[in-house]
Amino acid sequence: MNIQVNEDVIIKKNTAFLKKAEQLRKPLLHQEVTAKSIVEVEADASMIHGWKMRQIAPISDLDNYVLGQGDSITVDFGEHVVGFPSLSILPIGSPPDAPLYLKLTFGEMPVEIAEPFANYDGWLSKSWLQEAHYHVDVLPHTLDMARRYSFRYVKIEVIDSSPKYKVALQHVKIKTVSSANPDTLKETPNTSDFFQKLDYVSVKTLNDCMQDVFEDGPKRDRRLWLGDLYLQAQTNYETFQNQDLVKRCLYLFAGLTDADGRVAANLFIEPEPIPDDTYLVDYALYFMMTLHDYYHATGDIDTLTELWPVALDQIRFAETLLDERYLAVEQPYWWAFMDWNDTLEKQVPVQGLFIFTLKQAISLAKILHSESTEKLTTLLENTTEAAKKHLWDSEQKLFVSSSSQQISWHSQIWMVLAGILPNEEAEALLKRTQDLAPEIGLTTPFAHHFLVEAWLKVGNKEAAKQVLVGYWGDMLHQGADTFWELFKPNNLSFSPYGSHLINSYCHAWSCTPAYFIRKYNL
Repeated sequence: MNIQVNEDVIIKKNTAFLKKAEQLRKPLLHQEVTAKSIVEVEADASMIHGWKMRQIAPISDLDNYVLGQGDSITVDFGEHVVGFPSLSILPIGSPPDAPLYLKLTFGEMPVEIAEPFANYDGWLSKSWLQEAHYHVDVLPHTLDMARRYSFRYVKIEVIDSSPKYKVALQHVKIKTVSSANPDTLKETPNTSDFFQKLDYVSVKTLNDCMQDVFEDGPKRDRRLWLGDLYLQAQTNYETFQNQDLVKRCLYLFAGLTDADGRVAANLFIEPEPIPDDTYLVDYALYFMMTLHDYYHATGDIDTLTELWPVALDQIRFAETLLDERYLAVEQPYWWAFMDWNDTLEKQVPVQGLFIFTLKQAISLAKILHSESTEKLTTLLENTTEAAKKHLWDSEQKLFVSSSSQQISWHSQIWMVLAGILPNEEAEALLKRTQDLAPEIGLTTPFAHHFLVEAWLKVGNKEAAKQVLVGYWGDMLHQGADTFWELFKPNNLSFSPYGSHLINSYCHAWSCTPAYFIRKYNL
């Protein structure tokens, strides 16, 4: 069955695969969490975005706060939560002679409570900003919210009521939702207190992104992205072990390829799964990589066998972007992601990623006794030789793009991961890059993940730990209770979307410290 998502993209809908994905769908787990304290936001130039929360009373004092027209109160749940909030409202004074008009603002970070959403001027839709308006006609009333929210703080404002009555609030709580089962969570590793904190926040990040699929962020997008899935799946194997959720996501992607067999970069899940019309070569390759890791985590040969042709199609997709020298050819910006950096030339990191993926593909092909093994091996030899011949600058001892000779962290990382150099030389390359501090640096936790991977590949655990401490640890120092989509220590208000208000502060691709700490005994 074919469906058309726009005038250029026709989707081959594999109903058998989609049926398997649906069969793997499980009810979400619920937990009731109550607000912990009453807080107020205050300016603090030392904190990210210039704001922090100050506790002014325990939540048990909530009954003492009576709210009339223009009054507000902010409550703190003490941790990041995802789910369906509710609160009870009692009238105080004369019988209510007009509806109560409430505004609720939900914030993952203090800045979302401090800065009015009316000032937002980013290029993503403002409908992602988490606020709600309610008219309550009959009091007392329990307000059960039908929309799912992702937050730690809630500001509750009385926009209007009547001079004759005010209201008091009770039972401010949330029914959280997640597909992460705490009963299957592996024990916290025996490591330092600081790394245990890193692990805890990482696990919490993953927990809140594990919904009906592995979402990229429960606040914004709420979609299944392949790059996020790859990292979430790795962390899941070391934590919650929900292997069926990984399998479900793989079948969803495989069930919605385009006419050329390409998997989309991301999927919308409701009201029914449908692919976005975005096709990124690096994200396509993550399908093969995710399948590779899934097989080695589960030994599920049936799924590997069934999805192998789809994974192989992603290799063919990447191969179309090679020139006669077997080099990846730089395309217009949105052909590969790699990181949020408009100036990053992606030829070299894509070449490295392709080589890395080919090695994994060959290992799976041998398991399956696939006739593709020989062709994949030849392709690996040709792309590896091309990287050595055309992308290595022997004078600078760095990998550079073939056109402008750009030097980036991303290029060195992916060539190390691809195994182009022997370990000793690869470690020296990473140290040389660290000393050079190239202008094209890393922006996201997504990109930093692969830096940690590169240090571990060359056997330098201490350098890997320093990235965890210096990058994710800095987020902890800035108050993170889940890890963020974006973080530039030298530009704390950075956003590729034009406003930090729209950034996601619980984001899937930032959950991997738990993976490193547990898998490598850091």
